[in-house]
Amino acid sequence: MADAAALFSSSYAQARQRFRDAACRRDLVVESTVLDLAGADGEELAIDVVRDGPADAARLLIVISGVHGVEGYCGSAVQTGLLELGPPESAAGKRVRDTAVLYIHAVNPWGFSHSRRVTQENVDLNRNCIDFDAPLPVNAAYGEIHDLLLPETWPPTPADAAALAAYAERVGPKGMQRAVSLGQYTYADGMFFGGQAPTWSNRALRAILRRHGRECRQIGSIDIHTGLGPYGHGERIFASPDQDANILERAQRWWGELTSVHTGTSSSVPMTGPVQFAQFDECPQAQHTNICLEFGTWPAEQVQQALRAEHWSWRRGADANRTAAARAALKAAFYPDAADWKAAIWRQGREAFVQALIGLQRVPV
Repeated sequence: MADAAALFSSSYAQARQRFRDAACRRDLVVESTVLDLAGADGEELAIDVVRDGPADAARLLIVISGVHGVEGYCGSAVQTGLLELGPPESAAGKRVRDTAVLYIHAVNPWGFSHSRRVTQENVDLNRNCIDFDAPLPVNAAYGEIHDLLLPETWPPTPADAAALAAYAERVGPKGMQRAVSLGQYTYADGMFFGGQAPTWSNRALRAILRRHGRECRQIGSIDIHTGLGPYGHGERIFASPDQDANILERAQRWWGELTSVHTGTSSSVPMTGPVQFAQFDECPQAQHTNICLEFGTWPAEQVQQALRAEHWSWRRGADANRTAAARAALKAAFYPDAADWKAAIWRQGREAFVQALIGLQRVPV
């Protein structure tokens, strides 16, 4: 596309409208699961779904945006641009057989609209897709630093900052990252809270997957995120609960070099309950090949401080001006308003999409 920046929006409402308009121009049906809560500006909130391709296709490529609310600007822009490319055959530049693309737009619409990373339940959706009939995962390390991450005052006092730095020094960078972001199920007002029941977004996503994925034999997925890694770089993270070497090799044939949270090569760490678990649960008949496409923004410390400050303002019930400022800073941390960043995201997003379409053609059904 001539102007990649034109795909990006400044609000959830604008992003949603652009996505729906792109589908309308293609005469594609938009299915909407509406949330019974208003957006930041009073707008309707919904997960919008577009299927591009045969209803009975044996091969399905799923493209997901907005799992982490405020990160949705990036994924929404990529989804809108992909719709503008035309049907899968046009996008791939070659014939595709028995294949459909499923765009799931803004799976966490409340967080997208309100500039929060979590859902309306204060739940990290990418930690919520677990079996809640089983014992909840335990992250004891988070309990050691909960009150240091979210102290009584903000900015943290020198004593609180020193105590958190001492913990980080003791456990190392990856140990600190795991303690914070693995997922925790004890502190409902804390960060990276996985919830104690399936969220609205989790339930809605599962219904969408059942409706569109139960008849497919091959499913690929690209789940788009921002906030980790070098500025503008799209890290392709292998996303599978099954670490079978054959699955990894298939994913590498599709996308080339991949990182893995399980081998320590990724900027991310293992997490409890990612959305791919819902995909495996709801479409067990299919062979799955998945990545998270993680686009870097700013240095990790800057992103982490924005996350903590925004969460602190929510937890402490800060006044409206302070809350608005914290949420604006969080949006900026996960969504750089820069032409070079947007161009890099569109180029890499399109490339990963085309590679997945071609990869799907190589697997038997």
